[in-house]
Amino acid sequence: MDSRISSSASSVSMVIFLAAVFLAHLHSSEAAVSKGSFEDNFSIMWSEDHFTTSKDGQIWYLSLDKDTGCGFQTKQRYRFGWFSMKLKLVAGDSAGVVTAYYMCSENGAGPERDELDFEFLGNRTGEPYLIQTNVYKNGTGGREMRHMLWFDPTEDYHTYSILWNNHQIVFFVDKVPVRVFKNNGEANNFFPNEKPMYLFSSIWNADDWATRGGLEKTNWKLSPFVSSYKDFSVDGCQWEDPYPACVSTTTKNWWDQYDAWHLSGDQKMDYAWVQRNLVIYDYCKDSERFPTTPEECSLSPWD
Repeated sequence: MDSRISSSASSVSMVIFLAAVFLAHLHSSEAAVSKGSFEDNFSIMWSEDHFTTSKDGQIWYLSLDKDTGCGFQTKQRYRFGWFSMKLKLVAGDSAGVVTAYYMCSENGAGPERDELDFEFLGNRTGEPYLIQTNVYKNGTGGREMRHMLWFDPTEDYHTYSILWNNHQIVFFVDKVPVRVFKNNGEANNFFPNEKPMYLFSSIWNADDWATRGGLEKTNWKLSPFVSSYKDFSVDGCQWEDPYPACVSTTTKNWWDQYDAWHLSGDQKMDYAWVQRNLVIYDYCKDSERFPTTPEECSLSPWD
């Protein structure tokens, strides 16, 4: 991770307070969508002994200690759709700890993978969590954005969602669009739209870069660090080899109809507010890393 990506922000407390007021009406809970048990949807990727559930099996816990973290992935792959999960992040001093919630075309970090990332970057007690998103195509990422949140993500569950169709990828937090990544409708090297993806989540140590560019290290005396999950929901095109019928007829699904190809009027208002107040870093504006502006940065999120 490039250490030049700054995670500093001024007047953080006031911004978050104003954000909470501005967006309070959007914090109503989404209707729970049952998609079966954890075992129906997911497999443990590693360290099964670091995974636990609530007594009723509806809440899932991943833990990180000095030995290892833990992760899970969906049993199915999808190409396009709506993907949603409620998360509650590690509370207290979480510097160096990353909770990742992402989609990827491969089980490992292969050199040709496509990937859509939510990464939650821990911090020292009293400092805000940062949320980092990234987009990979054919193994090339580097398209980071970082945002503050308008709430404390350790106090309660909040919904993190990805809308993915052939026109745009939108990252949502509690129904608020925080990032819009557009396609140009042509063959290109930036928009992942060809490979089906699994959905993953994991918790792991990244104190070489995650908090203040690696200056703040994980305090292992406070381990285990635990993140929790519930209410997984997917409405997408489930992949079937060699080629699922739904990919060629996606306009029958709400997530790939005209209204899902663009932000609505209300979504544009919320997105504009987020852009003005909560963006910490945008790779499109980093001329030091990218002397030539990446092609996709010229595409308007408003179209």
